[in-house]
Amino acid sequence: MKKIALIAACAAPLFGSCVVAVGNGTHANDWTYDLEVEKAVCVIRGTEGNENVTGTVTFTEHKDGVFIEARITGLAPGAHGFHIHEFGDLSTTDGKSAGGHYNPEGHDHSGPSSTKRHEGDLGNIVADANGVAEYSRYDDDLNLVGKHSILGRGVIIHAGEDDQRSQPTGNAGARVGYGVIGIAQQ
Repeated sequence: MKKIALIAACAAPLFGSCVVAVGNGTHANDWTYDLEVEKAVCVIRGTEGNENVTGTVTFTEHKDGVFIEARITGLAPGAHGFHIHEFGDLSTTDGKSAGGHYNPEGHDHSGPSSTKRHEGDLGNIVADANGVAEYSRYDDDLNLVGKHSILGRGVIIHAGEDDQRSQPTGNAGARVGYGVIGIAQQ
């Protein structure tokens, strides 16, 4: 009989949401191997002082990779670092409990088109004069299931632009929005 591990990243007191994952406990994301997930969603909320930041990021599995679509509102006009972070932990109001960029292979920080990068390096999302930012691209490094699953991890929107070269995070500044990647209803 396999041991079942229960992992919960709850922020119900703060946001009324909770992500729960179940697995056999032999690898960090073994629970995703038995899943058939075609779509994941992350609801973005503002960090403390940035309550006007809201939006949604969806991740859809395709044969050539994961298609990412995002629409975020309430941002200052301009570019904002956009990353998948190590943890789906929303327990602090500044977003720091999400840890650093998701980087299972130990690469240097870079842009989303680089062959060697943090897996969570998505580059920038650019807000227009009204504070609305949209993003869409395929990413052949991301996985919804398996060894490097992004399910249960965090998405962070930063205050400033990711320069895609400064180590370890691209000098993108404070965290203004955050959320947890969960399995989407089909």
